[in-house]
Amino acid sequence: MTYSSLSKRFSKHSYFCGWYFRCQSDKQTLAIIPSVHKTKDSAFCTIQVITDTHAFHVQFPFDDLGEDDDQIRISNNRFGKSGFSLDIHTPEFHVAGSVHFGAFTPIKYDIMGPFQYIPFMQCRHSVYSMHHRVDGEIQVNGVPYVFENAVGYVEGDRGCSFPKEYAWTQCSFPDGALMLSVADIPLGCLHFTGVIGVVLLHGKEYRLATYLGAKAVKIKDSEVIVRQGRLCLTVKRLGSPGHPLQAPVGGAMTRTIHEHPSCKVYYRFTDGDVTLLELEAPNAAFEYEY
Repeated sequence: MTYSSLSKRFSKHSYFCGWYFRCQSDKQTLAIIPSVHKTKDSAFCTIQVITDTHAFHVQFPFDDLGEDDDQIRISNNRFGKSGFSLDIHTPEFHVAGSVHFGAFTPIKYDIMGPFQYIPFMQCRHSVYSMHHRVDGEIQVNGVPYVFENAVGYVEGDRGCSFPKEYAWTQCSFPDGALMLSVADIPLGCLHFTGVIGVVLLHGKEYRLATYLGAKAVKIKDSEVIVRQGRLCLTVKRLGSPGHPLQAPVGGAMTRTIHEHPSCKVYYRFTDGDVTLLELEAPNAAFEYEY
């Protein structure tokens, strides 16, 4: 989304728009969430930095938002398809450095499917790259996060609020990558449990989605099971709940959620009696708000 379209959208409604950049090496994980917000009383930008052990949040004036050479700029920080650079210094938090991305691996079509055309949805999700190469270094409070031929993932959200209840996970592994989101979706006075997910395995994309018949048959104790015809994806967090993060409600960052950017998660993906993928990933991302 370009700066000009952001400016037009933010002039009319309470709204948020954010991007999620995840960089994963064999030893370290770093997630960066730049976002833009407008409420009835104010407009501002935020950047959240999530490491294996900590999470940091910094707010910026809305006037710090701009666009340079196809990159979104928030103050001295830039984010785009080619990578991102950070230069943030507060009394409690210092982060600086840059990473470069290789070619993105996009999904075949919009993850929202036909739901992308429904107006007034609470939150819309985008998947920009399932995996790509990451190289560079970011210093976070003096700790170097070094990425050399590492792997990245990029997604985004926009709307007015995060879902009241949801579970989300993302993982990259040698033969591919996956993401899954299961959430309570309000549409007027009705609610339903929506499913969107992609398993990219050996170059083949498997799509799991409500609009394709997917249903969440279990959401309990940090475990989610989704079925769609012969396909079944099981996801279970084996690690700790994660770090507190801020999330939008009515455009404002007034909600606390929990994400672990690098924890142990069990995945099993089957097609009938055939197991296509089974692993305990030591450094998967996971959020569980049920």
